[in-house]
Amino acid sequence: MAARLNKDGEAWLTQPSSRLALPLLLLAAALSAALVFYAISDAALAAGFAATLLVIAALMAWARRLYPAHVVAGEATPDWTVARAAADASSMAIAVTDRAGRLVCASDLFGQWFPGYPTPPGVTGEAALTESLSLASRAAWRDGEARVEGVAQGGLRLDVDIARTGRAEDYLLWRFTPVRQPSALDDVHRLLTGEAGRQLGEAGVMAVMIGGEGRIRAANGAFLLRAAGRIDANIIGRDFAAHMRVDDKSRLFLAREEQGGLPLRLLQVPLKRATQANGAQGSAQDGPMLLLLIDEPAGGGGTSALSYIETLLSLLPFGLAMADRDGRVLFVNNAFARVVGLKPGETPSYPGDLVVREDQAAVADAVRRFAVGPQMSGDIAVRMRDQPDEPVALSLAGVRGLGEAAVLLSLKDNSEESKLKRQVAQATKMQAIGQLAGGVAHDFNNILTAIIGHCDLMLMRHAPGDSDYDDLQQIKSNSNRAAGLTRQLLAFSRQQTLRPQILQLPDIVADVSNLLKRLLGENVKLEVNHGRNLGAVRADPGQMEQVIVNLAVNARDAMPEGGTLNIQTYAVPAIKVREMRQQILPAGDYSALRVSDTGLGIPPDILAKIFEPFFTTKELGKGTGLGLSTVYGIVKQSGGYIFAESEMGRGASFVIYLPVYAGADAQEVAPVKAPVKRSETWGTGTILLVEDEDMVRAVAERALTRQGYTVLTANDGEQGLEVLANTDKIDLLISDVVMPNMDGPSMVARARRARPDLPVLFMSGYAEEQLRKSIDIANVAFLPKPFSVSQLAEAARDAMAVRSPID
Repeated sequence: MAARLNKDGEAWLTQPSSRLALPLLLLAAALSAALVFYAISDAALAAGFAATLLVIAALMAWARRLYPAHVVAGEATPDWTVARAAADASSMAIAVTDRAGRLVCASDLFGQWFPGYPTPPGVTGEAALTESLSLASRAAWRDGEARVEGVAQGGLRLDVDIARTGRAEDYLLWRFTPVRQPSALDDVHRLLTGEAGRQLGEAGVMAVMIGGEGRIRAANGAFLLRAAGRIDANIIGRDFAAHMRVDDKSRLFLAREEQGGLPLRLLQVPLKRATQANGAQGSAQDGPMLLLLIDEPAGGGGTSALSYIETLLSLLPFGLAMADRDGRVLFVNNAFARVVGLKPGETPSYPGDLVVREDQAAVADAVRRFAVGPQMSGDIAVRMRDQPDEPVALSLAGVRGLGEAAVLLSLKDNSEESKLKRQVAQATKMQAIGQLAGGVAHDFNNILTAIIGHCDLMLMRHAPGDSDYDDLQQIKSNSNRAAGLTRQLLAFSRQQTLRPQILQLPDIVADVSNLLKRLLGENVKLEVNHGRNLGAVRADPGQMEQVIVNLAVNARDAMPEGGTLNIQTYAVPAIKVREMRQQILPAGDYSALRVSDTGLGIPPDILAKIFEPFFTTKELGKGTGLGLSTVYGIVKQSGGYIFAESEMGRGASFVIYLPVYAGADAQEVAPVKAPVKRSETWGTGTILLVEDEDMVRAVAERALTRQGYTVLTANDGEQGLEVLANTDKIDLLISDVVMPNMDGPSMVARARRARPDLPVLFMSGYAEEQLRKSIDIANVAFLPKPFSVSQLAEAARDAMAVRSPID
């Protein structure tokens, strides 16, 4: 019976109190008629009055049948179906009684806990409990509520709350709430997560509680730290078996500790489930259990010394291994496996398996010697199988008292150190190559100056159409090509002459785009994308165009079947640089230029060499190997950085970062010189030419003499000072910078003491910027080598025309 309802109030005539209503009504009508007849002595009027009363009573009864009292009144009888549904949705047993003590509504759970739906307070057969509940019900009628705690009903303990309720407060609501009993699971949970669990961990005991389904419900800190790596790790609800592993000897280990862990002894303590709501007790079979994990071999009576040693060795940062007397490898730690290139879980049979074939006999002999002899140690040089080009020192030591272990082998994990050494060696090599390239370019520029100068002098004596004219032009053309190679060498060594300007990278890309379209051909598509808010940079526009052209040509050659070349410019603020965590790139604001292709890509072993001069992967005769080295030198000399990224089969990208220029002279405009006609290169005056290279001095002397100047020459700075001392008037001093005995700047500094207004023109194969940093002399002009006859004449004319005031 789900609920018990009082349905006697559906018609008032069916109620016990209504059974006498009709006789009483007839008696009242007769008495009323008698009174009327007695008062007025009119029988007809008396009978009509009685009949009227009876008709009214009949109409009221009929209306009562059509409109029951709980519908008409709206509050006489509650809708108990709603109350029952609400009671069944609760986790407590609920009953409702009226003032007459009758049970008018009860939940299903009430019927389960109290079979037969007894009416409170007589829910049990115990007189004392019934009396206690009766007193509580009277208190609830009086005070509005009451409570009785600890009511026993089978295996349940219930708290009873009684409250007066209803619109007219003419009902009592009885609520029977079960009191949750402490269970073994609660006690174990508190033990693991409290002070007791911490003390277990300090004693080396890992404790974990798992449910019947095999998932973790609680664990102490020692288990969390070793199984998950953090004492605050959240592994509740995860599969316990996922944190464990079993080896081929059926020994239990923590999965996270891999090769270095100790075997574990497992103790299981079954736990009973918590008391169910209906009073039934759960079975311990297939239920929750407490697991204790101890660092001991499962079948041993104590922890072996070798297991502890292996655990200790696994934690050390340098490579260690142990071998027995026969040379078989017993144990290798992670660092040792990393040094020799072992895969995870792989263990070699013998140490000789790790070295090249030529060294196997020496390793085997050393292991046998250290295993059977007295305890001693030593080193042998071996070459590892995976790194045959880099000999390493293998240390061996004889050990005793560790069971089967007889020899301890060690290798230092120097992978990071080796990487750093390679980087330093590469940087040193690049620096040395750069210095060599600069020196070679300087000497070569002197030779080219003489060749180009003599060609110009000979061309002055031959008109177009002469038999020798075309040959001379060819010589000069090839000399200019050679001069271009020297400029590339100087660019790599960062010693070329730059004319930096304040510019925007998108403008440079736009200027060179038309040229690129012709260079790339029809099979390569050019895409250009520009970002926003790019900062201005300070660089030589001509050299930056050369950078883009060189990168584009290399990209074209990497796409023989066609593809896409993408040039992108974008801003890189300082915060982005910090997020990149690039060790080479300092934090700051940059404007970036990315040149990407969809070509073949660059192999990893070649990627580290691409910026070296004369390194090329092209066929013989199809590349000089100076394209990327020139790019590298221009970028570095401009204060920028360049990085190469590549993935085989997916193309390559070169990213250039140029620092945003924020100097105060960003808006300054260089003074514009008045244009000078070519015919004005002829002049008069006396020029002192100081040059240690005979061929350069000879061609310069002839060139200046043909322009109308009187030329005095000297081999070095000391001779130049002597000529100055013996000559009254010198209109211009032209000098090389680097000379034996006394260099050009030292000579000029002493000459300016006697002649402070003497015009000076330096010529050199080194970069002007590099020279100006070392030359602390004002008002001097500069002419880079190699130069032609006309360039020398124009430089001499300009230097003599500008006489700056003395500082």
